[in-house]
Amino acid sequence: MKAWRVVREGRPSEALSLEDVDPTPMEPGEIRVRVSATACNFNEVDGCYGRYKTVDPALPYTLGMEAVGVVTEVAEGAPADWVGQRMLVCGRGAIGAHAEEVVGPADMAFRAPDSLSDVQAAAFYFPYHVASASLLERGRLEAGETALIHAGAGGVGSAAIQLAKACGATVIATAGSAEKLDFCRELGADFAINYRDGDITEAVSDATHGRGVDVACDLVGGEITSQTMGVMAYGGRLMLTGFSGGIDAEDVAGLLPRPIIFGNFSVAGVLMSYGDPDAFGLVGIHMIPRATGEAMHERLLSLLEQGAIRPVVGREAPYTELPAELERLERRETMGRTILDWSV
Repeated sequence: MKAWRVVREGRPSEALSLEDVDPTPMEPGEIRVRVSATACNFNEVDGCYGRYKTVDPALPYTLGMEAVGVVTEVAEGAPADWVGQRMLVCGRGAIGAHAEEVVGPADMAFRAPDSLSDVQAAAFYFPYHVASASLLERGRLEAGETALIHAGAGGVGSAAIQLAKACGATVIATAGSAEKLDFCRELGADFAINYRDGDITEAVSDATHGRGVDVACDLVGGEITSQTMGVMAYGGRLMLTGFSGGIDAEDVAGLLPRPIIFGNFSVAGVLMSYGDPDAFGLVGIHMIPRATGEAMHERLLSLLEQGAIRPVVGREAPYTELPAELERLERRETMGRTILDWSV
């Protein structure tokens, strides 16, 4: 089968090679899916450079976190009636999806919405599950509250804006260009702030009449996290959800106790991975229970059916264009989700 392999470290056009590889052997609890579409993630750019330490397999390996396709085979412990079903899937270890077929855990697979095409469905899974885990499951966002969404024009950010509005919240979004700010407003943001203009504190203060925000979905990290700590309302929840501003921030000390204590707000982390929360013991890794993921998925399907949310496909390209599309993502030239079509 054809698969995009990371064969060396460097920019995607240097690191990736489209190769013929043998099918991946299955393990208990896994499913095999014939891929029809895959989504581009910024973490995959980091993977090409070898700087994404969370997912850092030995070279060469097949890149790709998420895909949509039809289940062709299930291993022991996976639902037998999934064969022939169209599913949203994640590759084992969050790799392997940019290929003609992918093997991954059943715990990380969910049925694809019937109303969406393969390309649209590929733009639905991670953005809405991550945004839901951040804003709703962990952030407990409620109607009448104010949500701050960083990187609002991106895949997860665009989903978070829609989810927050569907909850009845006031939404403040940040982005890095006038075009992206307009895009955030089109998605429903009540206020849009250009973070490139400098510290966001004054703009957020003006938007909230000095009160601050109840929930912040921080998809950027670094300096943006520091600024966000200064705009949290009493009892607010700052959700550390991503590091699009630079993956190095993931391992850099940056949360000072003073603003958290004096601000009387909470800080929480979001890892969208489903399974047994205690599977790894006390080693600092806890997954979201599968049952919680299923409940979130059903809620998302309901919101989709109501028209309250919609997947945002910013770009669609044939799978042969993966390196170029990842480099476009790296240059911050994209809005919404970039999807690769594997049916061509």
